[in-house]
Amino acid sequence: MFSSKELIDQAGISRATLNNYIALGVLPRPLIKRPGAQAQGPRQLGYFPESSLDRIRRIRQLKLEGCSMAEIVKRMSGTVQEAPALVPPKLDSPPPAAESLRVTIDNIAYPAYMVNPNFELVWFNAQAKQEILPGISTLPAAGEERSIFRLMAGEQLAGELLRFHVALAKTRLSPTHFAALCEGANGDVFKRLQGYYAEAAAAAPKPVIDLVVRHADANGERCYRAYASFFREGVFVVLTPENEQADSMLALLARRDEVIRRLLQKRLPVLTHLAVLVADLQSSVKICSELPPEEYFRLINEIWTAMGPIFRKYNGTYGKHVGDGMVYYFFPQPDSDYLMNALRCAQEIRREMTRISKAWQISKNWFNELYLNTGISEGQEWLGTFQSSTSVEFVVLGDSINQAARISDFARHGAIWATKALITKLPSDLREKLRFGIHHRSGDGRDVFVDSSFGMVSTLHDPVKGGAEKLKDIALLPIAEVLEIAA
Repeated sequence: MFSSKELIDQAGISRATLNNYIALGVLPRPLIKRPGAQAQGPRQLGYFPESSLDRIRRIRQLKLEGCSMAEIVKRMSGTVQEAPALVPPKLDSPPPAAESLRVTIDNIAYPAYMVNPNFELVWFNAQAKQEILPGISTLPAAGEERSIFRLMAGEQLAGELLRFHVALAKTRLSPTHFAALCEGANGDVFKRLQGYYAEAAAAAPKPVIDLVVRHADANGERCYRAYASFFREGVFVVLTPENEQADSMLALLARRDEVIRRLLQKRLPVLTHLAVLVADLQSSVKICSELPPEEYFRLINEIWTAMGPIFRKYNGTYGKHVGDGMVYYFFPQPDSDYLMNALRCAQEIRREMTRISKAWQISKNWFNELYLNTGISEGQEWLGTFQSSTSVEFVVLGDSINQAARISDFARHGAIWATKALITKLPSDLREKLRFGIHHRSGDGRDVFVDSSFGMVSTLHDPVKGGAEKLKDIALLPIAEVLEIAA
């Protein structure tokens, strides 16, 4: 039997290639045991049958003949001679799952990581930590401190790999936004990064980018074949050895739904700036009581179907919500203001809700008005996920979600209410596009709208309408009603 080290040395392959062959099922899984009492180095090693060397030579020959890795796997499957086990296998042991023959996010043997649309690192595997980011033990808590440019610049400022990421960013980030992401780097690093951006040619707009890049560090220079796959949620990067066949990796990246679901499940919690929008259907209990069950569910599904594209248009991310309302999160974006995105989204869903209400009044011949009452807040909160085997839900921990939900409870007749903190954080040129304020009752009983003003919830709430207990948490929170937003 060969130890893994002996097999690598004699076959002339890398450890990453060895792991890939095992994952694809063309080499047996090694028998793990101690190398002997007198042996120096690792306490345990993997051992392979002697036939493994011949199999690697056969793989190399098939590659020279022009066979793809997928064809090689097909030819050589079912002929793997497993390493002898220390104990007899159980007769009722299930056969290995077919999934083990595929490369997945969990068994990628190469550096892999994901960045969000702002190119902030949200996940990386052990190989990426070892080869690309050895100076990082854990990710910083705050999103802005996870900028891939700042993290990589600290390791190798002049490397092609860093330039590769700048070229990826140029497809999505304006010069101003790119400069903002590099803030915090020292003067020389900041200047160099801006130069890379100016020199870079934007990466070609295609689902998967495949490019050979060099990376130099304290361990020498390595050549990688870099794969970058673009998703709405960010960019997934895998770095394989330059001479590695592309078939298995391209097969993985082709399974886009599976890839992004697993990446989102692995995404680490992050402290991030965001806006939270909560919209609830007014008088939902009354409406539910007036409609047959199938019609009520048809109404709710029609609302969700109509609103989904609007939330996507403004880069909203679906969040967990109990009941028939909706929660969406808006994160900093490279090409738009996330606070304004939340406000514009609220305005558009109000218009859409008016259309749906009129259609149901005509079809049902009733007088009910359908309203989505909207509350919007902002803050810097922890973002994480709740996961099951089939779904991933984003969850925010902190006051922002509670504030938005309570403001939504306060709102009536389809009104949009937002916190003072959110409105005042808008750049002045965007804030000027808003018409916002509060209603006052004048001395003669007239209702007067005062532009560009705020009021505390406790002073705005009419106690006659009830619900004060629900609003107790936000009684001192200053808010304003957003009437309209200029184009």
